[in-house]
Amino acid sequence: MSVQRLLGIDFGTGGCKVSVIGLDGVPVTSCSEEYPTRHPHPGWAEQNPADWYPALVRCLKRIWDEGRVRPEEIVALSFDGSTHNAVLLDEADRVLRPTIMWTDQRSVAESAWLGEHHGKDIFRIGYQWPTPTWTLPQMLWLHHHEPDVLRRTARILFVKDYVRYQVTGVALTDYIEAQGTLFFDVANHRWSPELCALANIPLRALPELVTPVARAGVVTSRAAQETRLIAGTPVICGSSDSAVEDYAAGAIEPGQCIVKLATAGNVNVMIDRAVPDTRTLTYSHVVPGMWYSVTATNAAATCMRWFRDHFCAGEALQAREQKISTFDLMGELAAASPPGARGVCFHPYLQGERSPYWDASLRASFTGLSLSHTKGDLVRAVMEGVAFSLRDCRRVLDDMNLPVNEIRLIGGGAKDALWAQIVCDVFGVPLVLPQNSDASAGSAMLAGVGIGIFADERSAAARCVRVKGRLTPDPERAAAYSSGFERYRRLHDALAEIYHEPSTNTSKH
Repeated sequence: MSVQRLLGIDFGTGGCKVSVIGLDGVPVTSCSEEYPTRHPHPGWAEQNPADWYPALVRCLKRIWDEGRVRPEEIVALSFDGSTHNAVLLDEADRVLRPTIMWTDQRSVAESAWLGEHHGKDIFRIGYQWPTPTWTLPQMLWLHHHEPDVLRRTARILFVKDYVRYQVTGVALTDYIEAQGTLFFDVANHRWSPELCALANIPLRALPELVTPVARAGVVTSRAAQETRLIAGTPVICGSSDSAVEDYAAGAIEPGQCIVKLATAGNVNVMIDRAVPDTRTLTYSHVVPGMWYSVTATNAAATCMRWFRDHFCAGEALQAREQKISTFDLMGELAAASPPGARGVCFHPYLQGERSPYWDASLRASFTGLSLSHTKGDLVRAVMEGVAFSLRDCRRVLDDMNLPVNEIRLIGGGAKDALWAQIVCDVFGVPLVLPQNSDASAGSAMLAGVGIGIFADERSAAARCVRVKGRLTPDPERAAAYSSGFERYRRLHDALAEIYHEPSTNTSKH
């Protein structure tokens, strides 16, 4: 029998990543392509859906050209994507406007109105409290400001579903994705007419609902020509990037916790029942019967990318000459600064904040600067500030008395040894480092479940998930960071009121 492989395709906030794994779960190859998020106004965040499919085509071309995998070896593929970002299509399947992303803060007023007038019903039916991150407030904003767009909307898909639709011609979404829209009746596993009516969204515009491992068509002849995938290859639905990342990292039992250091940051705790709370996000797990509670910071690795793009032109030039990453040079600068960044504190609120404050008016800040500080101090402060924000998220889960018996660190930022150790020291507990926690790898696992290569989701995890290492906190640094975290929180409290003053509040403009 010829070699068989599984293909996972991730459309995260920062870009597309494609991973190929063997049937034993061992990674074979991967590649990624960035695409931009645009910010046309303060607090806005949009992506152009036309950027996504070409990124996939480029990734696959690189995979095939590399020569380690042949298209005929792919026996199934699956998708994941950044969650509940709506793609609005007209009757001819033309995109009507850029996709409003989950970090977008424009629907503050709509969220407040929904919370005041319908919050209890939304929470009862959808298990989430209305905030600008969800699809419902965003669609209500469009109803108020771009009503013609909604009138012309014939079909609503979400990131992974839109790209998969281009590959298969079949329009579906999964239950976990739907839970992030506030249009979904969680208890009854269906779209809610009551919630859809709040934004004048017709039920017929929403896609059919299936499980993450359901078959979602096959690669069409047209897509085969464009991607070099084999026509007729089975395609599995897939799910949200956060659900699939947790799965790929091996967090499938109650009490396991994921700390994600990626474009955004998450602290997710696995639970065996739904525990809805207005301070958290509540989702089903891809493993049937499991759930997870989420606290999230809007900007994690985004902060490092922002600092790189605005303050590291010299390092970028040097990195190109040395054929290394600019982030490598930034890490060297940060390593030269001592723990505590010599008193510089950074709050990572570049896009407002979700957990634990749910405040679109918060803004990022450096405090404690003097003439003696260096660029390295600022880079280290960014790393520490993101770690403090993640610990701030953890407080909510502790307040909910959700047990945590193990923490696994994932995300692109976790691959930086210094940053990973900073997170470990800030949390003050050991961290497990999964070997391959990329969402694309988790999607490949789901592809295997969907076509019966693996008996079920747990069997796939047992075969595919591996641990590459563990981190232990340094007691002295952990104690110092504990004090630093209290200072971080006091500074937040001192600045938060200022950001709500009309002269400084840019979230509404």
